[in-house]
Amino acid sequence: MPSVDAIRRPESRSARCWRAMLGASALAISVLTTQSAMAGDVTIDDLAKDANSTDNVLMNGLGWHAQRFSPLKEITSENVSRLVPAWAFSFGGEKMRGQETQPLVDDGVMYVTGSYSRMFAIDVKTGAKLWEYAARLPEGLLTCCDVINRGAALFGDKVYFMTLDAKVVALDKKTGKVVWSKEIDDPTAGHTATAAPLIVPSKAHGPLIVTGVSGSEFGIVGRVEARKVDNGDLVWTRPTIEGNVGTLNGKESTMTGKVNESWPGDMWKTGGGAPWLGGTYDPDTKTIFMGVGNPGPWNSHTRPGDNKWGCARIAIDPETGEIKWGYQTTPHDGWDYDGTNEVVSFEMDGKKVAATADRNGFFYVLDRENGKFISAAPFVEKINWAKGIDKDGRPIFDDKFRAGDPAKSSDGKKGEAVFVVPSFLGGKNWMPMAYSPDTKLFYIPSNEWGMDLWNEPITYKKGAAYLGAGFTIKPIFDDHIGALKAFDPKTGKVVWSIKNKAPLWGGVLTTAGGLVFYGTPEGTLKAVDAKTGKELWAFNTGSGIVGSPVTWEQDGEQYVSVVSGWGGAVPLWGGEVAKTVAHFNQGAMTWTFKLIKTTTASR
Repeated sequence: MPSVDAIRRPESRSARCWRAMLGASALAISVLTTQSAMAGDVTIDDLAKDANSTDNVLMNGLGWHAQRFSPLKEITSENVSRLVPAWAFSFGGEKMRGQETQPLVDDGVMYVTGSYSRMFAIDVKTGAKLWEYAARLPEGLLTCCDVINRGAALFGDKVYFMTLDAKVVALDKKTGKVVWSKEIDDPTAGHTATAAPLIVPSKAHGPLIVTGVSGSEFGIVGRVEARKVDNGDLVWTRPTIEGNVGTLNGKESTMTGKVNESWPGDMWKTGGGAPWLGGTYDPDTKTIFMGVGNPGPWNSHTRPGDNKWGCARIAIDPETGEIKWGYQTTPHDGWDYDGTNEVVSFEMDGKKVAATADRNGFFYVLDRENGKFISAAPFVEKINWAKGIDKDGRPIFDDKFRAGDPAKSSDGKKGEAVFVVPSFLGGKNWMPMAYSPDTKLFYIPSNEWGMDLWNEPITYKKGAAYLGAGFTIKPIFDDHIGALKAFDPKTGKVVWSIKNKAPLWGGVLTTAGGLVFYGTPEGTLKAVDAKTGKELWAFNTGSGIVGSPVTWEQDGEQYVSVVSGWGGAVPLWGGEVAKTVAHFNQGAMTWTFKLIKTTTASR
């Protein structure tokens, strides 16, 4: 058991925190206790300042705008070669698989989620475990893309995360004890949850915890929910597929769109559109941005029309849950080009804009006040499903690359196959990009691959896969699939690119020290020059990195952390690509680094 001194917080916020801690919980292995006071609580003001703070990391994305930029600059291009491990923490046990999480740091404690819906609290000075929580998951869960978890949220005296059986859970951040737990929906129907929750302010309701849900591949209907942070009571819900009705304060509110406006028959009742990645918040416009996943089923011939709001970005009013505006990156999706990728707020030419790098291979810039289309440009190569994006922001489809209708095939069992680029795993999938206000560039973890795709007949059955398609993913270049790209949103051009043999599947961090940090499936955490892409430092963690790095300051020193552990969708869905990475080792470790101190040798 670590001493009290070992778990004290840094002085920057220690006056607001507890020092004497004991206790345990049935589901938490704990060496901390709880005292009833408000001193060390995370506030809305703390979250509003998170992007510019240096002594903590309170939010997924390092701030509401999700730029993943840190103002810290102790570690620079000149000294990053002196970066060495400070400590490493193992999640332990046999529950490895993919570790797609981003750590949070608050007053000397790191909160990190793991596969199989686990949470750990770690002393950032020593790497010692303070407590562990493991959700009791039922057998036979219908998971799509590994048993991962992408992170937590902090507010008040609680830490929140979502579980594979579609629950949102609030834990006491000092003990790991469950404060409340709420079911989002029925896991036997295919609902799951893996994203980091989002905390947003609300004048009418107080602070809210906003969550999405996974399960489009099982024909669920996606929705966004907002709950009270103190007890988990539901405030509003917003379905993401037209024809479905939302709620506000326990009563029906408004319908999303209109019945059969862009969906035929009753297909909107099993339409998918899961907002499975979570959202971002823009305090300037007081708007929640959520990405919406693919419509169901994948066989687009069964659902003629735009199929709103599948493969879209929607802007939601946090007070009411009403949709302010929506923008479809891939209307009438026939390739599983989920629109869930993060919306990053920034300024360009003095305008409040937002950017998103889509699975369909195009990088979009939108007006974040009204969703108006500004520009789109490809960030990956050899895109063929569309010839481009027109002046109104709609794709110019190339029908030669939409898989054929099985109903028109000779046997009625398999439509004509096509080879389409990018693959359904996307030019960029879930892995978050970063934006530097210093270089005014985005740093995109992208992939260059295509797929053989064909359609098959399909009918909805609760709890069964709802695809109506078959596929095989293939590389399109001999020497690489992954590519970290520096992208200029103003010109729509790639400034530099770093090739990687295996697909990139983890997030990116950039800093005021002129650096970009990212990890590879081969297990290497790298630091490159933000302006040129020159590699400056690398460290192999022993397992593939599919998590997102963070940085913060502790006792006057800058630290960098990343979670290592190979897994995610690529080894499960990757076809020929999966075979090439089958030898990569699994793992479950948090690695933390700092600069080694230089000394002058005595003579």
